[in-house]
Amino acid sequence: MAEVPRDADELLTLLDLERIDDDLFRGAQMPTSRPMVFGGQVAAQSLVAASRTVPDEYVAHSLHSYFLQPGDPSTPTIYDVENLRDGRSFVTRRVIAQQHGRPIYAQTVNFQKDEAGYEHEESMPDVPGPDDPSVRPVSRKAQEELHADQWNVADIRFVGSSASGLDDDPLHPGRQRVWLRVSSPLPDDQFFHRAAFTYLSDMTLIGAAMAPHGISFGRGDAFVASLDHAVWFHRPFRADEWWLYDQVSPSASGGRGLVLARVFTQSGELVASVAQEAVLRPRKAAR
Repeated sequence: MAEVPRDADELLTLLDLERIDDDLFRGAQMPTSRPMVFGGQVAAQSLVAASRTVPDEYVAHSLHSYFLQPGDPSTPTIYDVENLRDGRSFVTRRVIAQQHGRPIYAQTVNFQKDEAGYEHEESMPDVPGPDDPSVRPVSRKAQEELHADQWNVADIRFVGSSASGLDDDPLHPGRQRVWLRVSSPLPDDQFFHRAAFTYLSDMTLIGAAMAPHGISFGRGDAFVASLDHAVWFHRPFRADEWWLYDQVSPSASGGRGLVLARVFTQSGELVASVAQEAVLRPRKAAR
């Protein structure tokens, strides 16, 4: 089984949608060992579809989405883009991703023209850098346990979590910190970096909600499925340079876990924020 995407070139090929009508696009699939389409893939392809319908001077600053049905990795995905607003400063698009005649994912994207304004940002926490000996790369075995062939496009290095490697913090029982980057260079255009980041943003995230309970993907302790996903882009950055994924899970209840994350460049600039809620249920054998 081929491993996809393995580098930036294969990721960009995956995100290069076929236009089949003015606001209608087809996204290809690549071979995968996963039984369903990776959530980051459909989110990134949706963002690309929406971006192709707006003038170049507008840049995506936020997206909000729901995962509705598991995607079939053996068939292409159709992306239907609806124009919700064309304003002077902001434009808005809604994207419905469909397979077999039914919606599997819905995304709303807001775009904005570049403008000056007030500036403030939180500071990056004090963490070891991605090349520090204490920071662990993701092993090949761990990727195989996660059926994570889509992770090959990313360099991922774990700083630690509230289960291991981070100091206790009674105010934040669910935490995880990870360094990530696209594993090979991307073109300079911010369009590619935001799309690639959206793909990677679905990686590792729910681990922060699992950490307080001593469970993991690899052991199969819990059933996990993303429910929704939101991204806010604050400042331009490169997805092919190291960024810190500083994740906190404020709550798990009712069979769901919520994770909020800040994204910092290695130089300490806050460039994005992410939020995701997922189904988080004990498997029957673990009860």
